[in-house]
Parts: sequence; C-alpha cells; structure tokens
Amino acid sequence: ITSISKKVPLIESVRKASLKLGQDTKIIGADINDHCIGKNFVDRFWHCPPWAETNINDFIAYCEANNIRYIIPTRDGELSYFAKHRQILQDRKISVMVSGMENIQTCLDKLEFYRKLSRLGYPVIFTTENITEIKAEKYVVKERFGAGANNIGLNITKQEALAHAATLENPIYQPYIQGREVSADLYLDLNGRTKGVVLRNRELIEHGESQITTTFRDQSLERLCSEIAEELDIYGHVVFQMFITEKGDVQIIEVNPRFGGASTLSLAVGLDSFYWFLLEANGNDLQEYPFLRAVKEKRLVRHASDLII
Repeated sequence: ITSISKKVPLIESVRKASLKLGQDTKIIGADINDHCIGKNFVDRFWHCPPWAETNINDFIAYCEANNIRYIIPTRDGELSYFAKHRQILQDRKISVMVSGMENIQTCLDKLEFYRKLSRLGYPVIFTTENITEIKAEKYVVKERFGAGANNIGLNITKQEALAHAATLENPIYQPYIQGREVSADLYLDLNGRTKGVVLRNRELIEHGESQITTTFRDQSLERLCSEIAEELDIYGHVVFQMFITEKGDVQIIEVNPRFGGASTLSLAVGLDSFYWFLLEANGNDLQEYPFLRAVKEKRLVRHASDLII
C-alpha cells in the first residue's frame, strides 16, 4: 500500500480482504515520511523515495525481492506513475489497482473532466479558466490538476477569487453551488463493468474529507454514476463528489479514481473493493461473487484513536 500516511482504516480494510481471500498475505506500507503513523499498522514498512524519482526497473526489482504481487496506490499524485507502468508491472505478475493513463489524466484534470462530461451530456459543474464566463454571486477557485481540496477558495466574491487565483499555478473557476454534498463509491471490474455503487451523504467535512457520512439509496443516481464511470473506462475503486441542489438537480464536481478517506463506510455495507481487486488479480471472475448490499443504512464517524504498544 503506497502513501500510507495515517490511513489506518484503509490498511485494516486491506488486511481483512486478504484474510478473506485465505492467503497468508503480508502488508508492506510505503511512504516518503519515515515517521508516518501508518508504519505501526503494517507488517513491514518501506521508506520509499518520491515516485517521480523512482526508476520502474528498480521498483520491479524491489517488488520481486519482497514477493510483492499486489499494489494499491492511495494518493492522487502517484496514480499517473502506476498507470504509466501498469502493463509492465502486470507482465511481471504484479497487479495494480489503478486505471489506464488516459483515464487517470482525465479525472485529475478538472477542466478536461468538465469538457468531456459536458460533451457527453452529463450534469457536471461548469468549469473554466476565464472567470468572466461565469455569472454568479459567489465563486470557487482551485488548482486545475490534482486534489480538489488543496488550496481551494470557496464561497468567495469575484475579486477574492481573482486574488486567490494569483496564488495558484493553474487556477480554474466554478460557480459556488449550495446543496447537499454527496459521495458515491464504486468498484469497476477489469471488463469495465460496475460491480457496485454506494451513495453517502457528507454531513461533516474537514480538509476535503468526510468526518461524518451516512449511506442512502437512490437508484437513478446510482445508475448515473455507474454510467459515467463506465464511460470514463475507470478500473478499481472510484469516488464521485457531487452536489444535490434544493431542486433535486445533480451537479458532479469531480471523480477521484482511488479509494477515499471515508470509503470504508461503503465497504461496511458490502462494496468489497479490496477483496474484489485481489480476486481479479488471482484470475477469478467477479460474476461469481455478487454485490450483497446491506439492507440497513450505516453511518461513519471518523475520530482519533490510541494504539498502546
């Protein structure tokens, strides 16, 4: 698992999936920070170099020396690296839970993401490099590439948006929309088919991640997310971020082609992403493993916890 940071729930979810698979699997956690919290929750820790500086042949040699067969990237900044080298890793019998390079680039480029989805007729929030193209009382300004929550200017005036944009490398603008914030977790198999969808209301958000989130059902919204994810040809776990306005209109903000901070709630109601990834990596057909969604809805509350060693 890469960039483990303090992603303890993710690590524990991967461990449960590997135990469910029935294999004696050891989890190696990688991070550029030698003092990260997550190193205390893995079987072995690798203080890795930045991925941009990592030669793929050296990395393959490390994987083969340590019998690494599965890789789960967890951070936006490394998805392109693994997408670029996915095939060469697969040729060496190392499976990576990542989409293809073109699909990753579309999701990480918010302007291209808007252009593609709008061309296809999907309800994606208007996005532009030119603020004069937006007529709104309040604005959102963010970096065009990478994680949307980084250095975001939210619910600000036009003048404030222009001032904030001057501090960014590649600013883009969106109208500020009020509504219910919703996430959707999906898993798409190697054939590009949606295995399952779980919707979540985001009730308390800090630094772009849900701290309190509750599952719900809406079959039309589930179908919409599934259709878009298949259109984007994504593989593995993916997270949609969107608004539902007071009128009930959907406005899709972004799609993150990786496991999210609060996606463990979706695992808890049956979206068995890590188990499905391991199954497919071992050559199993997921059609033999149904998506059994929990009947009762569940809520996740993220909180600090102590580990006494």
